[in-house]
Amino acid sequence: MATLAPVRTLGSATVNEATTSELLARAGARDAEAWAGIVGRYERLVWSIARSFRYDEPTTADVVQTVWLRLAEHCGRIRDPERLASWLGTTCRNECLSIARRRREVCDETVLDRIDNQARGLHGEVDERHMEHEMQNEVLRAFSRLPAACQELLRLLCADPPLDYQSIAALTGRAVGSIGPTRQRCLGKLRELMVTADV
Repeated sequence: MATLAPVRTLGSATVNEATTSELLARAGARDAEAWAGIVGRYERLVWSIARSFRYDEPTTADVVQTVWLRLAEHCGRIRDPERLASWLGTTCRNECLSIARRRREVCDETVLDRIDNQARGLHGEVDERHMEHEMQNEVLRAFSRLPAACQELLRLLCADPPLDYQSIAALTGRAVGSIGPTRQRCLGKLRELMVTADV
């Protein structure tokens, strides 16, 4: 293995010419100039992937910061340094998807609240407190009986802040143009399940 030059000799020209393996090795040795070289080489890639999920700017910036933090933690353990672009891309996508999953979990209650409001139109006037309790249970039962794909789609559509259709399409593997019609079908199925439960 070739011996790396001392960290202090790494000038800007050398940074530009260095291999990714060399930069990672130097960055692992706390060479700020090498680290800056890695960031400069790959930051456009990371930002591009993060922005493709169309989160708001603070969330996107947090994703990018987390990706660089993950690299700093694993700097000396990258199996194939010359494929660092692929590693960064995968890490960035995983972090974006992790945010979507967390928001999906948080918005479950919001989903049920919104569906609850729509479902109220199916019932006559009854005691409000009793209705709220019964309706919540009914919505939960009906929602749990929906196909998993419908549950996932309705949760994503209720994310806060909202996700646009392009992001939802990327997360679900659906065509953008199918999301609206599929949403309508899922809500229709939910209403059917609730009406059936009342029979």
